Amino acid sequence: MKKYSELTREELEALQKELKAKYKEYQAKDLKLNMARGKPCVEQLDLSMGMMDVLSSASDLTCDDGTDCRNYGVLDGIKEAQELLADMMEVPPDNIIIYGNSSLNVMYDTIARSMSHGVMGSTPWSKLDKVKFLCPVPGYDRHFAITQYFGIEMIPVPMTPEGPDMDLIEKLVSEDESIKGIWCVPKYSNPQGYSYSDLTVRRFARLEPKASDFRIYWDNAYTIHHLYDDKQDNLVEILAECKRAGNPDLVYKFASTSKISFPGSGIAALASSHNNLDEIKDQLAIQTIGHDKVNQLRHVRFFKDIHGMIEHMRKHADILRPKFEAVLEILERELGGLGIGEWTKPKGGYFISFDSLSGCAKDIVAKCKKAGVVMTGAGATYPYGKDPQDSNIRIAPSYPPLSDLVIATELFTLCVKLSSIEKLLSEKK
Repeated sequence: MKKYSELTREELEALQKELKAKYKEYQAKDLKLNMARGKPCVEQLDLSMGMMDVLSSASDLTCDDGTDCRNYGVLDGIKEAQELLADMMEVPPDNIIIYGNSSLNVMYDTIARSMSHGVMGSTPWSKLDKVKFLCPVPGYDRHFAITQYFGIEMIPVPMTPEGPDMDLIEKLVSEDESIKGIWCVPKYSNPQGYSYSDLTVRRFARLEPKASDFRIYWDNAYTIHHLYDDKQDNLVEILAECKRAGNPDLVYKFASTSKISFPGSGIAALASSHNNLDEIKDQLAIQTIGHDKVNQLRHVRFFKDIHGMIEHMRKHADILRPKFEAVLEILERELGGLGIGEWTKPKGGYFISFDSLSGCAKDIVAKCKKAGVVMTGAGATYPYGKDPQDSNIRIAPSYPPLSDLVIATELFTLCVKLSSIEKLLSEKK
């Protein structure tokens, strides 16, 4: 098969006619398929149903240290939950705070606290003329939504298979005091599925920011979310590396069990230095008397320890792996060698990143929607929803049943072909 760019105008027009007929066949099917967000499917949620049975009215809801989980108190989480999530996050238990169900909520609170009260004695961001954040792109739309909500200027930083462009990051943070943070999804990144190299993590830990209140927002959302037993990415642990580099306060590390247990009823955690945690606890003591300790205990009783959690994630992988492999097989079969798209092949996480020809992403997503398949909005993976190349599309294979996913992906590749032909024909005028 020739690359589309090598086809003559007549060949492109003949192919376009053929593909349009196929597209009409899909439209006639009246499809209603959704690949917009990385939600666990029903089968994944069913894996955690046993959690509903580990506590009952007859259960002892007392922790090992005597804490009654039904009552007020224990601001930073019960010890058993701290130990469980500390093992998951690869940090000491005394460097962690257990929150409610959402790590996104914790990130929002961290930005809000910095806006209203500053960071460890610095000027509150709301009183500064300009506050900026670095944003590896493509990236996580909800990260960008938080900073946009607070009026923080976002500066895109290109991603590579090794992580974000560290030369650019080192230069920017060392020169500009108004840069206060960077969003990171360091393992199986959203949407590309890249994991930061050892060198990238070590360079992060050794940053020399001009702003004393600069922090790395290290959202390790997919820390144990592998697709394979024998092909797994591993990260250098950032907190220990920062301490080793003499920058112990440089990072806030976030994680949750949202895609491990129940997304709406998991537990979230923040890990950081004691200096950072002391400041956060001061604010937390005003905000709450304590998070849901019964739910924390429920997680501990269900998983028991990190080994139980890892075994549980193998079951998730058994459900997700065929879906990822099906999408990748269809992309390769339908688009391989045509020169009209590139895509990542992640070993974990929840997404596949697809790059079309420049200027085609919005049209591809619109064509999919018109035929009954909802994708993540083109541009969502960039700050302000503006992809300068209009090329990146996030594919989320997790939620649809496999049979629906196959149909949706085949339609997607058809839309890629149609949009690419239209672009190439417009350039041949």
